[in-house]
Amino acid sequence: MALHHVAATPQTVRWGTFSSSYAPVLTVASGDSVVLECVSGSPEVMPAPESGLKIPPALAAIHAANLPRAGGHIVTGPVAVAGAEPGDMLEVRIDRIELGADWGFCGFRPLAGTLPHDFKAPFLTHIPVDRARGTCRMPYGVELTLAPFFGVMGVAPPPAYGTISTIQPREHGGNLDNKELTAGTTLFLPVHAKGALFSAGDGHGVQGDGEVCINALEICLTGTFTLVLHKRAGAEPVLSYPRAETPTHFITMGMHEDLDQAMQQALRQMIDFICGRSNLSREEAYQFCSLAVDFRVTQTVNGEKGIHGMLKKGLLF
Repeated sequence: MALHHVAATPQTVRWGTFSSSYAPVLTVASGDSVVLECVSGSPEVMPAPESGLKIPPALAAIHAANLPRAGGHIVTGPVAVAGAEPGDMLEVRIDRIELGADWGFCGFRPLAGTLPHDFKAPFLTHIPVDRARGTCRMPYGVELTLAPFFGVMGVAPPPAYGTISTIQPREHGGNLDNKELTAGTTLFLPVHAKGALFSAGDGHGVQGDGEVCINALEICLTGTFTLVLHKRAGAEPVLSYPRAETPTHFITMGMHEDLDQAMQQALRQMIDFICGRSNLSREEAYQFCSLAVDFRVTQTVNGEKGIHGMLKKGLLF
């Protein structure tokens, strides 16, 4: 299959929005791989020149272009998959993730994050990264091992939604902020628009479940993705909500402004998944989830909060 490359340029990125109306920057065949260069950070959070931290040229060029900004993230794409139609499913194999900078940043501001009223002033830290060792070092001396992933991976939302923010994750994926989606994992997304229109961005060098202050280690990343189209065979969509698979676990997701509702959604998705792959009844699947499935808080900072359920491979199938 073919390998394509999309650089991050003012012509190939959008700042803060998803829409089914966006023209693709590239169209690929099912099974093709695409390298997406992704950058992160607005001019306001760039390091000072005296810091010695260099702004990647691609990011500097995007800043200089003065693109329309709707808040949210710089995302690269969209990439269309030939033949994709609403009701199909897009399998996104995350083959490789490469660091695109020697530093990242993490910060917060009042009225945002999980504790919006506890901190009265903005706080921002630029964090050096050792690419060779795969680590970053905090100003207070703690060294963290990197586990890079893309906070934003999504297809176009349903056309009826119009243009929407990249901040809130929804049924099209988007700002999932799921730290399990590292290289070697697969994300499954329902297709809502012709071509599917896949985009990625919001590189994270490392993140804890919750992403509580509103940022992870925000960093430029380059990802290699293989895009595989699964066609709908009957009247029902192949998939109704994002799911994922790691080498060790199957993952379902729930997103809602109410964390309880997000939990219920992730649980119902897991029950449906188990029943679709086994002979268990819904009652048995519900019971099994209580005994053997781990439900974790994905993030609590995106308006639509996230829960993901993790079913260890080999327990049922």
